[in-house]
Amino acid sequence: MRIHIKGGRLIDPANGLDGRHDLYIADGQVVAIDQAPDGFSADQVIDATDQIVIPGLVDLNARLREPGQEHKATIASETRAAAAGGITTLCVQPDTDPIIDTPAVSELIHHRARQAGYARVVTLGALTVQLQGEHLSEMEELMREGGCIAVSNALQPLNNTLVYRRALEYAANFNLTVFIYANDPWLSNKGCAHEGAISTRLGLPGIPESAETVAVARDLMLIEQTGVRAHFMHLSCAQSIQKIARARHDNLPVSIDVAAHQLYLTEMDIGDFNSACHVIPPLRTQRDKDGLRAGLGSGTINAISSCHQPHDADAKLAPFCETDPGISALETLLPLTLRLAGEKVLSLSEAIARITSEPARILGIDGGRLGVGDRADVCIFDPQERWTVDYNTLASCGKNTPFLGWEMQGRVSHTLLAGQSVYQVNL
Repeated sequence: MRIHIKGGRLIDPANGLDGRHDLYIADGQVVAIDQAPDGFSADQVIDATDQIVIPGLVDLNARLREPGQEHKATIASETRAAAAGGITTLCVQPDTDPIIDTPAVSELIHHRARQAGYARVVTLGALTVQLQGEHLSEMEELMREGGCIAVSNALQPLNNTLVYRRALEYAANFNLTVFIYANDPWLSNKGCAHEGAISTRLGLPGIPESAETVAVARDLMLIEQTGVRAHFMHLSCAQSIQKIARARHDNLPVSIDVAAHQLYLTEMDIGDFNSACHVIPPLRTQRDKDGLRAGLGSGTINAISSCHQPHDADAKLAPFCETDPGISALETLLPLTLRLAGEKVLSLSEAIARITSEPARILGIDGGRLGVGDRADVCIFDPQERWTVDYNTLASCGKNTPFLGWEMQGRVSHTLLAGQSVYQVNL
């Protein structure tokens, strides 16, 4: 398939491009920019006039519910939703059922993703067997035979710090990045909301900021000792960002992402027990939200993720604390990120980098760029089109989003995966 994308504004932060450029694609790759190669004859011409052409989005943190919870969603349904949101690569956590602590489970996920054909799925292997924090997993086997690109203990704690240290040393030995959820389970104490005035008024058990910041401090000390490359997932507290900024100043090999919803919502949005806002880590204070935005602006926060967690309707119908945490977020990742540029938190190019080239760099994969010779993972969107997040039009099986009814600006019109069309609006 040969494709000519003409007349669009190409924004490719990795290659320093921002301007009107034609893009020529053949055999799954970008073969030329502006000037067609000799003998190039397009099978398809996409008129991108008045639209923006960017690399396909790379999402660092999504759960697809397969294997194990197919009653909530499947790899096919959620990768289709990803394509509708301009996402071409998804990174999934190892807390599937069965857990990704053997190569076979990782291979199954890759196979199902290839069968669906909507997006590329990369896997994190379990840091410890069954994520129980007692015995180290076979990380080399997960990497070499299962294709896992990094390791994580997902949301499960590692209470034994000696096991934790050995796990980080083992990962460092194989040059694997460790994805870390910073949380002290004793301080969290099975809470479900930020510990503060709102949780007190509602009578909800709170999760203090220290549950995250104490864990960040411990993790940084172990990272410094072991020399492992680490990535902190979906941080929520301003103080956490400050601690990691200091660690990076001291040249520790650490990176950070923040979930898009943490940049727009606070504890106030829980309102009267709005279970759509039940997320882990919890929505924090206005000061924390401002701190996360400042961290993006300063470059301390490397990436924005969806933290996608689709649920069935029943999962959000119980009393607040008994509902399943998480929101469905693949289709709102791009417009929420664009809104940050509109609000001058970031330039448009910087915002695009946070969802394309930066997460690709953290994962150590090809992607997030559209130079000549790069794989043709492409997202094309109309920056002016306004649309409303609607229960009936979300492609994801999960309708659990606190952004229902919000008006978004910027809508994907085409998504290409390795030069093949996987999404086109209104088709």
